[in-house]
Parts: sequence; C-alpha cells; structure tokens
Amino acid sequence: MTTRDRVITTEEFETFIARETHHERRFELINGEIVEKTMPTEEHGAIAMIVGGEFYLYFRGTPIGRVVAEGLYRPSGDKRNARMPDIGVVLGDRPLTTQGTADFIPDICIEIHSPGDRLKQAREKMQFYLAHGAKFALLLRPRRRVVELYPAEGDYEFLTAEDMLTFGDLLPGFAVPVASLFPA
Repeated sequence: MTTRDRVITTEEFETFIARETHHERRFELINGEIVEKTMPTEEHGAIAMIVGGEFYLYFRGTPIGRVVAEGLYRPSGDKRNARMPDIGVVLGDRPLTTQGTADFIPDICIEIHSPGDRLKQAREKMQFYLAHGAKFALLLRPRRRVVELYPAEGDYEFLTAEDMLTFGDLLPGFAVPVASLFPA
C-alpha cells in the first residue's frame, strides 16, 4: 500500500496506522509516502529473536540501553518520515515511548534482508538511519550469512561467518560471532 497522490505528514500517518483495519499490518512513512512493510518469514523472525536476544543479554549485564523490536521512529522534527527498523538499540536513559512514534532514531538500527526486499532500498535505509543520528546501521543478509556494517564514522565493513560483531567503545565488551546470528 502506498500513497502516491500527495505527501503525507507524520500526524496523518499516525492517524492512518491507528485505524482498526491496520492494527495487524506494518507501515512506514518514507518521504511522505505510506509504504506497507512485507510480512516477515519465520527465518526473519528467528534472526530477529537471536539478534535481539544478544543485545538483551548484553544490557542485562551492562545496563546502558535497551533493545526494541519493530519500534516506530522518526528523526526529531521530521514530518515526512517514520521508519521501523527490525531491531533498534537505544542507548542512555531516554524514556520509553509508549504512544505514537518515537521522536528520534535509535543509536543502532538493524534490518534483516528478506527475499522480497530490494537490496538497493535496504542500503538506502542504512544511509537514512546514519544521516539522522544512528551511530551504526546493520543489514543482515541471511542468504549469504553476512552482515553489512555501516558506521556513522569510518568505513563500511562486510562481516562474514568468521568475524565478530562488535561496536568498539559504544558497547564495551559486546562481541558476538556473526555465524551465531543466523539459524543453522
């Protein structure tokens, strides 16, 4: 579902997604256009749980943030975008948004590439997150069992099953083998 006839604001978008007929569906607002997200596969859900679980366990031992599955976020003051990363990592003691769209982009945004997704659009989403405050954006590609790691500062990294996923000083001590992020 898209709206191509006019630009939608975030306020109109929130009214749209609040409709009872939309409660079981997932939408994003991309440059003023409502776009329905594809329904995830079982593989997608399994990977989201694995990755989210790694962050959850990390934050239980190092309480410097939280992990959120499919939260809706917009850059502060942006009236044309509301994005839903598959997994968002929010650092610090920012209050949990309990209604509507959070008015910030998570510090780490993670997308899981699904078979029907276009790779170019997924990579554009990584750039959007970085341009609006994310410190890292990750694209997990299950078919290839790799992680594309985009830091806000520094060079892009292509991590394979032999690599460790780390975030340096941002998440001290966080280290997960890339191979463990994908179901066997």
